[in-house]
Amino acid sequence: MSIVQTNINYSYSVLSSNLVSLIRKFPFLNLQTVGNSVMGKNIYVIKLGNGSNKVFYSASIHANEWITSVILMKFIEDFCEAYNNNSNLYNFSIRDLFNSASIYIMPMVNPDGVDLVTGSLNPNSPMYSKLKNIANDFPDIPFPNRMEIKY
Repeated sequence: MSIVQTNINYSYSVLSSNLVSLIRKFPFLNLQTVGNSVMGKNIYVIKLGNGSNKVFYSASIHANEWITSVILMKFIEDFCEAYNNNSNLYNFSIRDLFNSASIYIMPMVNPDGVDLVTGSLNPNSPMYSKLKNIANDFPDIPFPNRMEIKY
C-alpha cells in the first residue's frame, strides 16, 4: 500500500506523517531538520544515496506550489521501493544511482504558506493572525487570490 497519497490536498501535517511512515518502512533514509518556518514548523531535508555526485531538489517555495511537495514525496517513496526491490525506476538502476549520487530533497520549503492555501490553517487561529501580520509587512507583493489573506 502506498504511503504518499497523491489525490489529497497536501499539508505540513500530511508531510510529517508521510515522513514518519517512510522512515519506519525504509530505515536507510536520512532525514534531517535544517531549520524552522516563521510558525516554527520543521523544514526537512531527505538524503537518498551516498555517492559523490550531489543533487538538490526543493518544492513548495511558493504556497500555491504545494503539488510539487507531493511529487517529490512520491518520488522518494518510489525510489525507496525500487532500492528495496533492487529494481529500476525510469530505466535507471536505483542501486547504482544510490551508490553514485547523493540526492538531497527539501520537500516543503514554505510549510506555513502551504497550510494557508490548502485550508489546513484555521482562520481563527493565532497562526493565521501571525501570517496576516507578516503579509501586512509586504503590501506590494501580489499574492495569488487563494493565498491572499482577507481582512
